[in-house]
Amino acid sequence: VQLQASGGGLVQAGDSLRLSCTASGRTFDGYAMGWFRQAPGKKREFVASISWYDDRAYYAHSVKDRFTISRDTAKNTVTLQMNSLKPEDTAVYYCAASRFSTPSAAHYNYWGQGTQVTVSR
Repeated sequence: VQLQASGGGLVQAGDSLRLSCTASGRTFDGYAMGWFRQAPGKKREFVASISWYDDRAYYAHSVKDRFTISRDTAKNTVTLQMNSLKPEDTAVYYCAASRFSTPSAAHYNYWGQGTQVTVSR
């Protein structure tokens, strides 16, 4: 079972990036999908999640109205559209799968390897 995150890169403040996470090895039907991030020297923090049952999305306050999470169940893929990026968004971004759409990382059973997002001033 693998979650493969991609789409990271180096951008300037105000730019956009689109992260993708593709699952392989199994289907994640019935699983909520989430994105987390970890900046150097900081704890891993919740970014966004999306419920399996109704596609309801949840966002951290710091990214609300700038980031959008979506999923394509047919392709077993979840994406994170990031707009109006700020230097404080710089981090390694991880996708994860959980039975519950929750901001708690402890409830996520499957994790991707992470993709680096760097936002310069």
